[in-house]
Amino acid sequence: MTTASLVDRSTAVAARATELSKIYGQGETRVVALDQVSVEFRQAEFTAIMGPSGSGKSTLMHCVAGLDTFTSGSVRIGETELASLKDRQLTRLRRDKIGFIFQAFNLLPTLTALENITLPMDIAGRKPDQRWLETVIDMVGLSGRLGHRPAQLSGGQQQRVAVARALASRPEIVFGDEPTGNLDSRSGAEVLGFLRNSVRELGQTVVMVTHDPVAAAYADRVVFLADGRIVDELYGPTADKVLDRMKRFDAKGRTS
Repeated sequence: MTTASLVDRSTAVAARATELSKIYGQGETRVVALDQVSVEFRQAEFTAIMGPSGSGKSTLMHCVAGLDTFTSGSVRIGETELASLKDRQLTRLRRDKIGFIFQAFNLLPTLTALENITLPMDIAGRKPDQRWLETVIDMVGLSGRLGHRPAQLSGGQQQRVAVARALASRPEIVFGDEPTGNLDSRSGAEVLGFLRNSVRELGQTVVMVTHDPVAAAYADRVVFLADGRIVDELYGPTADKVLDRMKRFDAKGRTS
């Protein structure tokens, strides 16, 4: 597949980008980070975004998540068009409908694990759904560590807190930017397992940027980018299948 578009096979769409472009600079310094990308992320599906360095994978995620502006095209979260929102409305949408998990855990050191988990809802003045909160905490295995501050937790446990925080408000979609990049393989596998379970057991939608074929294998599908365009996708990925696709892209790059 050599098109910049992926056609959805379902009507249940959590987020959609249509002919999305992101351009930096002008003239000789002009860089096209995204080149008219169209892609849909379906509800209750785990999607991994992969590509070589500079392919535009993080830029795509940041634009769809409302963390960065785009030059042209359209982005929708559910039925809400991001370009139509003012700054305050966009902030509210990110807070209420989107969950974020980053490579850096971004926990407040003075708060307990539980306080970090509920912080976005506390800021919004909303009380958490207690049953849902308990379900999430139980899923990530934090029941016995809720009173601990980040310094008292391992890296894997801190990232579990970050995962629980992203899920606690029942967002429409969760975005992860290399969420296991700072973890050892065992802790990373645990976090990826939690994300996969959140999709399968809780109906969550997850979109994750990663460079790791093993991490991508936890997803339901993998979207591959190169030079700011979508060049392939893979359903039911395994680490070997993902690595094979990536090798093909590398080979094309060396021979072009």
